[in-house]
Amino acid sequence: MHQDISVIIPIYNRPGEAAELLESLSKQTDRDFELVMVEDGSSIPCKSVCDRFADQLRISYYFKENGGPGKARNYGMAKAKGDFFVILDSDCIIPAHYIATLKNQLKEGLRFYGGPDDTLPTFTLMQKAVNYTMTAFITTGGIRGGKKKVAKYFPRSFNMGFVKEMYDRIGGFIDMYYGEDLDFSMRAIDHGYQPVLIPSLYVFHKRRTSFRSFSRQVYRMGYARIIISKLHPGSLKLPHAAPAVFFIALLACLFLSLLTINIWWMAPFACYAVMVFLDATLRNRSLTVGILAVVAAFTQHCSYGYGFVKAIITGAKFKAKS
Repeated sequence: MHQDISVIIPIYNRPGEAAELLESLSKQTDRDFELVMVEDGSSIPCKSVCDRFADQLRISYYFKENGGPGKARNYGMAKAKGDFFVILDSDCIIPAHYIATLKNQLKEGLRFYGGPDDTLPTFTLMQKAVNYTMTAFITTGGIRGGKKKVAKYFPRSFNMGFVKEMYDRIGGFIDMYYGEDLDFSMRAIDHGYQPVLIPSLYVFHKRRTSFRSFSRQVYRMGYARIIISKLHPGSLKLPHAAPAVFFIALLACLFLSLLTINIWWMAPFACYAVMVFLDATLRNRSLTVGILAVVAAFTQHCSYGYGFVKAIITGAKFKAKS
């Protein structure tokens, strides 16, 4: 059965990213799809960028007051005309085969999927290092779409798609800045929609450009994981607590090494750093990326772990914004 595709993208103050994204979408081998761009109250809108591609893409552009990416996606889905929705982030570049590959999958009855992310040679060394830490098995256990996994896979909002019927049944994304895609996928599964990871439907994800912004991002992820566990009892698994264990153990070993003046307490973390360095260096063929990946990995574990622990201590709960 033929399905009309609507690609829905929330965007906030990123006209430069919009230009790269739309350029990649304009080069799709199959351009028979609707593109829904939702400007989330931006002070630097991308309307002029969208206008430049109006003769190449079927673009529906909307501007709404700022409310976060979840509300922007919901707004886009309510306006979309297709019967299959694809959700992408504005900081992604889409391979030319993406839509054509998706349509082939739809012919096989695809109803709910997620795809992985990758890097381009033109990405900065920092972006490559962050991408490594967010996707490598040694740093995440593969729970974000790796081939090997230690926990169940849930599609994420940077690259996911589903039939409109699913949206009609379960509603849109809840009003959380991080974790709303996990909740969405979990509610979908509760309603009988089983997600499929499709490696060929990858995107090039630019990620964060500084350790400070990356730290803030993963801190919010760790904090949100506890809230999600309360919304979905039983969803919290041992691998999700691994960064918190890493964070607490690192603090304990640092304290003991200072207390006893014995640096050997830090040996396990030194070994882990070497493992990350070697793996990231070999994968990216860059010593600099290997070094940055070590810093990114420790930033990821510690910031996520701190957010996770703080949420437990403070009893974090979901509170919908007005």
